[in-house]
Amino acid sequence: MATVIAATAAGTATPSTRALRFAQCRILLLLFLGYASCYFCRSNLSVATPLLLDELARRGISHADAMVSIGSMASWGVLAYALGKWFLTGLGDYWGGKRNLLIATGGAAAFTLLFASSSALPMFTLAWVGNRLTQSIGWSALIKVSSKWFHYSRYGTVAAILTCSYLLGDAAARQSMGLLLEHGVGWRALFVFGASVAGLMFLANLLFMRESRTDEGHPEAVANPRNVFCGAQSGPTNFLALVLPLLRSRAFLVVCLLSFAATMVRETFNTWTPVYLRDFLGYSVSHSAGLSAIFPGVGAVSVLLAGWASDRLGPNARSLLLVLGLTATAVALLILTSLRPGSAGVVLPVAVIGLVAFCLLGPYAFLPGAFALDFGGKQAGAAASGLVDGTGYMGGILAGTVMARLAVAFGWGGVFITLAGVSALAALGAGYLYVLNARAGVPPPQ
Repeated sequence: MATVIAATAAGTATPSTRALRFAQCRILLLLFLGYASCYFCRSNLSVATPLLLDELARRGISHADAMVSIGSMASWGVLAYALGKWFLTGLGDYWGGKRNLLIATGGAAAFTLLFASSSALPMFTLAWVGNRLTQSIGWSALIKVSSKWFHYSRYGTVAAILTCSYLLGDAAARQSMGLLLEHGVGWRALFVFGASVAGLMFLANLLFMRESRTDEGHPEAVANPRNVFCGAQSGPTNFLALVLPLLRSRAFLVVCLLSFAATMVRETFNTWTPVYLRDFLGYSVSHSAGLSAIFPGVGAVSVLLAGWASDRLGPNARSLLLVLGLTATAVALLILTSLRPGSAGVVLPVAVIGLVAFCLLGPYAFLPGAFALDFGGKQAGAAASGLVDGTGYMGGILAGTVMARLAVAFGWGGVFITLAGVSALAALGAGYLYVLNARAGVPPPQ
């Protein structure tokens, strides 16, 4: 009887599985909405670019020169984003992911308001660089907190859900801003609107986010036993100890290079789709903004399917899905290259953009998400994500100035043929990653 009473008391004291699931859902929702809100302070530039081009034209700047100027501003922002990924995200491994997310949402709101209050390209650039720099540590916050709340056997699904935060956030931002444009709202109001959304989520995460499941009395999450720290219980003591084990992993370096290529393609579509739709199809600014949501919207479906499949087909399924997805992306881009104004209709170009999103974004989501968690574990999940994403956004820099110059010099066909070549090379790299992972073996189920 005493044994039964003791067991009952112990069972009463231990938080139930239902309580843990409820807490995990709450954390996922806060992470999801928090990062989604950042895209209201990022997609606004893409949506507002046609209006900014018109405003610069009224100041006597040609369309081509204005495109290059805005492309350069976008590239400076991506450079700041990449540097922040490399050198700032690892802070989350020391002071926690919650603080990183608060900096990301708070900084996005503040610098977006600064952009809205500015009227010259230098101030636009300063505000945009500050916005992207503070946002650079946001994704690592999601990875760090997730590593403390979920077992490694759910990394693919969790990373897929969180990846949808920026895809659906991007789509929601573009759709809502398109509606605002239809009602005659100017570009400055779009930026104020985005800052308000990010500021609201800053407050929500400040009040309700918890760093780890142990903070609420739940047992500690189990990390992937194949992470580069080999199950060590204590975290690295300095930055070099944090990143050197990652940089010594050949497979991790391949993941970084794949992120470089895939992010170049993704950022090109994120930045220039509204301009392409207006130039190629002759749509209005508001219609182009709304239609550009097809890229992140279809991508969200791809991400969920890929994340679900990877957790059920085995760890190396992620590499295989990368090979298939990047190969299909190259083919879809070649189709987009072959389209000509007037003869392609209005549905086909938009449909092919959706096809590119479906083929690319699902596998792409593995790189800074599930792969970063696999390699970094609980000790260096934020740093691993930052290194992968930072390398990726070095490729994203090319989506600004270089793609703008290609579009001016060779038309949009020149842009898409370049991206098709990049995707094909990335598919070969993904095949090499598959071989490396197959040789390393797989961890036991958890």
